[in-house]
Amino acid sequence: MSTDWQQWHERYEDPGSSLVRRLENVRNEIERLLADRGGARTYVVSICAGDGRDLLPVLASADGDVHAVLVDLDAELAERARADAAALGLDRVEVRTADAGLASVLAGLPPADVFLACGVFGNITDSDLETTISALPALVAPGGAVIWTRGAHLGDDELSAFAGDPADLVREIFARHGFIAESLVRPDDAGFRVGVHRRSADASAGTLPERLFSFAR
Repeated sequence: MSTDWQQWHERYEDPGSSLVRRLENVRNEIERLLADRGGARTYVVSICAGDGRDLLPVLASADGDVHAVLVDLDAELAERARADAAALGLDRVEVRTADAGLASVLAGLPPADVFLACGVFGNITDSDLETTISALPALVAPGGAVIWTRGAHLGDDELSAFAGDPADLVREIFARHGFIAESLVRPDDAGFRVGVHRRSADASAGTLPERLFSFAR
């Protein structure tokens, strides 16, 4: 992995960027899903969470008993998330500095009612994408939702061998593993996609592999 993720996060400073628009859409989906819970106890997991800017501000204004675990390998970004959670008074938020691609980091957590995989699928191979999504029934509660993001085809920098929009491959894999498509944001004027899939009651929760994914860039 060679990307400087702290530098990558600086792109959020441009208010007109595609990344900021993606962030707004992700926050909207989190708000909607938490509102749908009607105040019931809710478990949220965010992998490769960065500094938590998609989730933490929403949790600060959310009603109900919401518990969250954020995981990121970058120690500085994880510490920023930890500090922001404390500043917002979010005492039911845990931030783990760890490799979210290792199943052992997530094993033992309560099944998530809301699971965030934002900024993940465009940085892994098709094989790891299949492995990760196939493992999600073991990590997400029946009826729970996964919010995911994917960029459009990146030309020579694209990791996927899929010929069309890589988001369509993501949707196909979710369907194969017992998830139902709920929404997809696919702007005509921007290269990001934000999707939501729900785990059906009959999705099979198998044994977790040792590793779900590794970042390839």
